[in-house]
Amino acid sequence: MNVKEIQVFARNRGIKPGRLNKINLVRLIQREEGNFDCFATAYDGVCDQTNCYWREDCLKLAVKQSHKIV
Repeated sequence: MNVKEIQVFARNRGIKPGRLNKINLVRLIQREEGNFDCFATAYDGVCDQTNCYWREDCLKLAVKQSHKIV
């Protein structure tokens, strides 16, 4: 899902997306929904949140983020 799509997703849930990047916007949505704000943090590729709406994008971005950290 791209940022524009996530912004619409957020607005449909009453969340004002502002100018957040994809990672921070998804984490805001996660917090607002009462979930862990863990999007793109599974650097080792392990995540036990198998029913997470964001899981596929999350794991892909986590790998990219882990390369930036090193």
